[in-house]
Amino acid sequence: MRFSHREERRDDRILDVLTDDENGIRLIVSRLGAELVSVARRNASGDWIGFLYRDDDLSAPENGWANHATVMGYFLHRLKDGRSTYRGRPIEGGTHSFLRGKEWRVAEIQPQSGRLAYEMQPGDFTVLEYPLNVSLTLSYAIVGEGIRTTFCFRNHEPKQTAHVGFGLHPGFACTSSRAERSAVEGSRGSTEGGATGSLDSARDDHPFRFEMPAGLYRRHFSPTNYLSDQTEDIRFEGGQMPFAREKLPGSYILELVDVPQRIFRYLDPSSGRSVEVDLTGVPYVTLWSDGGAFLCVEPCWGLTDHEQQRAFEDKEGIQLIAPSGELKASFTMTPRLLGL
Repeated sequence: MRFSHREERRDDRILDVLTDDENGIRLIVSRLGAELVSVARRNASGDWIGFLYRDDDLSAPENGWANHATVMGYFLHRLKDGRSTYRGRPIEGGTHSFLRGKEWRVAEIQPQSGRLAYEMQPGDFTVLEYPLNVSLTLSYAIVGEGIRTTFCFRNHEPKQTAHVGFGLHPGFACTSSRAERSAVEGSRGSTEGGATGSLDSARDDHPFRFEMPAGLYRRHFSPTNYLSDQTEDIRFEGGQMPFAREKLPGSYILELVDVPQRIFRYLDPSSGRSVEVDLTGVPYVTLWSDGGAFLCVEPCWGLTDHEQQRAFEDKEGIQLIAPSGELKASFTMTPRLLGL
């Protein structure tokens, strides 16, 4: 059989480990938050090489970002002061809404087809977190050498349109030491893939690259973590991102206004790792790092609040689901190792 699955318990976490034995790809998903905590490939020496920041490390870091690939929804990024109104009703939540802190139900495990699916039902969250009867099935599937993430929302309200914002927040690791490079090349044991340096040290050693396709982008400024209404249209010819890395902690929020070929590439030359991110059909992407040795490339269906807060249903980029309707959206990440 090409795919295999096993359930693993680690401390208070339940993990699903899905392995593509033919292509040497492994996913580890925590049912807490339905979060990808590892995306790894087997190198020529048979060692698993991780692609996410702190890949497969569930310990709490001393400082900095503690996650790997946070699921965002039914609103994403910040509600101003942690609260808002939806059709006049109060809603409250954290930075990326309620999904990241919930234990998800297993909807389907299909090792024969390389797919893991998790669900969130209306009874799994409170009316203060989200007041409508809307469910979500989130799946991760290994397709060829890629990992396809699919959101499938169902609006169980027979007469009301539902509004949702959602996305994924994966952080791709960059390395800054020759020891880590040696691990990737297979000269020593397996590595977790997360770097101990920073973007600054990585820039001085072997800088990461993030390549963007040609097209028209619209940058949405958020100097206070909330949208300011200031935007800038950027006609880009393609290539290395045209943004200063030292300003990544403030986020670059980009609307893909007219970007015909939406293939983005993250490259970490010192380790030989790269990730191709296919954002076909995705309206926004956010680039962010807190200064740690990673870059978050976040596909987004919706944006953060405005500084002058709007009602939830009027948020920038909000997605609509018709009464008794369905909304499906997906994107694909393809991790590669040099020489494979």
